[in-house]
Amino acid sequence: MRVRSNRRVPFVLLGLLALLPWGCARKGPLPDVVIATDASWHEQAAAAEIRRYLYLRTGSLPVLRKAGSFARVPDGAVAVAEKGGTLLAGLEDQDAAAKVAALGPEDYWLKSVKRGSGRVHLIAGASGPAVLYGAYQLAEKLGVRFGLEGDIIPDARIEPASLALNLDETGRPLFAIRGIQPFHDFAEGPDWWTRENYKAILGQLPKLRMNFFGLHTYPENPSREKGATPNAEPTVWIGREGDFGPDGRAAVSYPASYQNTARGNWGYESKRTSDFHFGAALLFDRDDFGNDVMEGYSPDPAAGEASNAVFDRAAAVFRDAFTLARRLGVKTCVGTETPLTVPAAVKARLADAGRDPSAPAAVKDVYRGIFSRIAAAYPIDYYWFWTWEGWTWDDAPPDAIRAVTSDLATAVEVWNEVRPPFALATCGWVLGPPSNRTLFDQVLPKNVAMSTINREVGKAPVDPGFSRISGRSLWAIPWMEDDPALTSPQLWAGRMRRDAADALRYGCDGLLGIHWRTRVLSANVLSLARAAWDQTWNTLPKRVAEDVGPVTGQYVSFGDRAIAGAGAAAAVYRDVRDRVFAYHIPVPNGTYAVTLQFVEGGVDRARGRVFDVRLQGRLVLDNFDIFARVGKFRALDLTFAGVEVADGRLIIDLADRIYYPALAGIVIRGGSFVKKINCGGPAVLDYEADWPETERFMPALDLYEDWCRAQFGPEVAADAAAVFTRIDGRHPVPVTWIGGPGNIQPDPRPWSEVEPSYAFVDELGALEGRVAGAGNKERFGYWLASFRYMRDVARFNSLWAVYNKAVEKAKAAAGGTARQAVLAEEALPVRAEMAAALRRVFAGLLATVSNTGELGTIANWEQHLLPGAWERPEAELREMLGRELPAEVRLSQAYDGPPRVIVPAVRTSLEAGEPLELEVLILAKARPGSVTLFWREMGRGAYKPLPLENAARGVFRATLPAPAGAVEYYVEASADGEVARFPASAPALAQTVIVLPVAK
Repeated sequence: MRVRSNRRVPFVLLGLLALLPWGCARKGPLPDVVIATDASWHEQAAAAEIRRYLYLRTGSLPVLRKAGSFARVPDGAVAVAEKGGTLLAGLEDQDAAAKVAALGPEDYWLKSVKRGSGRVHLIAGASGPAVLYGAYQLAEKLGVRFGLEGDIIPDARIEPASLALNLDETGRPLFAIRGIQPFHDFAEGPDWWTRENYKAILGQLPKLRMNFFGLHTYPENPSREKGATPNAEPTVWIGREGDFGPDGRAAVSYPASYQNTARGNWGYESKRTSDFHFGAALLFDRDDFGNDVMEGYSPDPAAGEASNAVFDRAAAVFRDAFTLARRLGVKTCVGTETPLTVPAAVKARLADAGRDPSAPAAVKDVYRGIFSRIAAAYPIDYYWFWTWEGWTWDDAPPDAIRAVTSDLATAVEVWNEVRPPFALATCGWVLGPPSNRTLFDQVLPKNVAMSTINREVGKAPVDPGFSRISGRSLWAIPWMEDDPALTSPQLWAGRMRRDAADALRYGCDGLLGIHWRTRVLSANVLSLARAAWDQTWNTLPKRVAEDVGPVTGQYVSFGDRAIAGAGAAAAVYRDVRDRVFAYHIPVPNGTYAVTLQFVEGGVDRARGRVFDVRLQGRLVLDNFDIFARVGKFRALDLTFAGVEVADGRLIIDLADRIYYPALAGIVIRGGSFVKKINCGGPAVLDYEADWPETERFMPALDLYEDWCRAQFGPEVAADAAAVFTRIDGRHPVPVTWIGGPGNIQPDPRPWSEVEPSYAFVDELGALEGRVAGAGNKERFGYWLASFRYMRDVARFNSLWAVYNKAVEKAKAAAGGTARQAVLAEEALPVRAEMAAALRRVFAGLLATVSNTGELGTIANWEQHLLPGAWERPEAELREMLGRELPAEVRLSQAYDGPPRVIVPAVRTSLEAGEPLELEVLILAKARPGSVTLFWREMGRGAYKPLPLENAARGVFRATLPAPAGAVEYYVEASADGEVARFPASAPALAQTVIVLPVAK
């Protein structure tokens, strides 16, 4: 929210707001919040949260009371109780008591329990975390919504007198493990998270009814091309017992680092933040920017004490953050890749001690050191082993598989000996080796969980191999965004639903989402979080065994392409079902000859597509390669006799090794029974049509309607939801992977052809005038700026192609005069348009910066995209012209937008005794006249001013000493003749922070 700098205006606004019905809420019968006299930590925390959200929605502060039993809870109150607690001892309603007794481990129950002439609103949970889930579900019933980025509070308040609670809801999770897997390696993700970011995001997980947080650790890998991948990361220290102290502090270590602007990798170039453009430098307090672990040690720590300090700092962050997670009921997990990469410095120390670093005994000692150091340094619930990314795209040779299985066996052996306070799991880019996706199930104890991220950065569905594993915990990990499109919005809410539905029917008990950013994924996160609890929208069979027809698969047509050897059946081979993992075909019991019909139309080489085929569980094709057999566009029929069916269902399993299986047709013959299926196509000849291709997305209109109502208000919710639903999973993506995440490239298509695909931008923009409320306007502005940014990136790509043509024409011109003429008449005008497009691109970026992930997107542009798209072409153009470039084709470093106040880590809770550490970023054309924190005890008294101190550039900081109870605050900056605030809804709705109970 921005108003003119007249200091009287905020008070005038407050007076006007007080005239609004929701601004002067009458003191009505607001319910008390009641907990047991001996309330548990979670009961106290849940009550504090309910009190907070009742206050935010009504403007009135509820009374918090304690009672010795349910009989002493006042009528109309909200009672917060954990199963087995003393508050429920006096619950006279036998049906209600039985309901509470029957609650499962994470179940909650919201019920308005009748009592005489009145009633009590019961928030009951079977466990501490379940009590929190119930509290947050009550907040949702009040109109509040949650995201990883923070809380979404409606602008319009509810009159306390009109607050009517009529509760009757049971919550029971569909998955035991639910959460997120933020990925280290790029600035958009946890590489730039501070301690405050970790605590803020972990604090949001219970609100989303999530209970898991996992981190991957990249290893040191000097064999890879320098600069292509990051150095070893300091999440997990690798070394020997004795190389750390009792508290886990490293005595010896090796260089490790998180992403920072002084380090070049993944296509990023080292760059000082003071050289960033369009005012972006204001957002960073130092040139070698990174998270607080890396401050003073960028780009990489030197060996010795500097390396130790980085590991110790990282451990301190995880110790604080993961301790909070455990109190909140959130399981945490870290791990390394398998087989274990032992850092060179550790190998050298082993060699100096006369040990062979590659010997199993030495590796065993290192695992013992890893497990023991984690146990001393920070609490976790799981340690996972990640398979190598290369297995996503190619088969694994036998020696690589042996190396992994041997490494896992060693780790399990060490775990059994050390008995650390955490369990084990597998993860990675595939469920198991391409030749046998379920191999780990065969070689690992059943107490080791198995998981995998979806292949093809999420474009592929959940691995059906999960359905062939039983007796152990299984976690599916869909991508909530992908790194090729990391600098663009990605709307995949419908895809999250599809992946959650598949995970459920494949028998998974875990559902996690891999990601880097937070706010821009708000709809995706909400979709995945809710799908872990409720799938009433799911029309798929509940179990994969109940499927009729294919398991996954997309139609691929070759048109009228001639198919050699097809004869009269050519029509069958002109289309295939690609990416198919199985067919479940109803047939009478009996013995059959099954003919599988193949044609390769998608790859041009041997070992481009390799898969296995099983009929009724019997392996009939091993390491099968259509191209290697017959080449491209040639029919291949393979018949297998003696296939017995005893349960009315013929099962054809296709297991991918390299790329995906594809099938053109199926012929089943037995006695007088004949069934023919044209896989991937319609009915042709005497072949039946295939079942429809598998939709990668499930409908999500209902989710977007709810999401848009919370984000933008009821005035535009339906129309905005229609826009978001229509583009969900279908919007253009103007960036891709080129040397690293989210890069851009010239688009040779004319802009007149590209522009219509961005019509949704103006459709959303047309709703802007109808949005009411400062918070709604800010959230709407965020998404409108994000969409305009997408379109401006696409426009730049189109102009870039035009510019390249002009430069090539100039290079081909005969003589310097002709070259200069082409550059002046054709290249420079387009270059000026490109510069204008980049100004708009950065205006969009700077308008949407609200957290460290979005700071990372700016760094990505400056260090990765601009060097190739602008800076090197600029140097070439200057050399060709032989003079300095005109001003209109140069990029400014000055900020030219409205003043903004940004808090990149928004905490909503503090631990007892913890101060509120606030970092604030100010974007303004000139130095702000003042930046002030206004704070008060939540709902009480006048706001007290606290000036913020300028750390550097546009970075300001303040520390509020540990408050005794809940507080609320807002930040106000006077700059450029205006006043800007965080949150945008302040002071009418400020940011609230509760204080969690003292840990017992």
